Amino acid sequence: MPILEIKNLNARYGEQIVLENISFDLEKGDTLAVVGPNGSGKTTLLRAILGAVRHTGEVNLSQGTRIGYVPQKIDLERDLPITVKEFLILRGRAVPEGALKAVDLAPSFLDKRIGELSSGELQRVLIAWAIIGHPDLLLCDEPTASVDMAGQKTVYELLHKLQDEHKLALILISHDLTVVYRYADKVLCLNRKQVCFGVPDEVLTPTELAKLYGGDRKFYHHAHS
Repeated sequence: MPILEIKNLNARYGEQIVLENISFDLEKGDTLAVVGPNGSGKTTLLRAILGAVRHTGEVNLSQGTRIGYVPQKIDLERDLPITVKEFLILRGRAVPEGALKAVDLAPSFLDKRIGELSSGELQRVLIAWAIIGHPDLLLCDEPTASVDMAGQKTVYELLHKLQDEHKLALILISHDLTVVYRYADKVLCLNRKQVCFGVPDEVLTPTELAKLYGGDRKFYHHAHS
């Protein structure tokens, strides 16, 4: 049984249709990349899986599945008088050294204030927050959106390492097709409706990308390993 199965998912905000007739499944340990233009329903899809937005259709999780969520950004005041340790303890009662170690941050970061962190360090703390509950499925909404170019590869490699170590299923929203080809087992193309779903090399054809982003753009398939 898949860890996640979506059947005929529909969502709207008021009269505006945001998602229409979305269906796909995800196996344990797989990575699904979700791609599409701004406003195509990618974040709404994650919110529907979390049960945070009203929808019709089915969102079926295998029994006992725990979900972790890494938001695109978090609105924290940079002068907020809270340390990393205090922030992570809000997620669970245990002292969170293990979560920091998992995201390659030294124990000394526990005593740093949130406002002292770089964008890349803050993103690692958010990932640590998400994995404290030992999730089986990790949802990542553009996890490098606020990270500089130098740190983006590191964040994706960290997520890949966590996935291997903990056998996580991963749903990853990304605008970077290089990331999709390198890390994803499957790709879901959204533009409110489901444009394509399958193995990236097979479904991300110029024709499907033109449907997704518009016919006036050119796309290049870079070599990757």
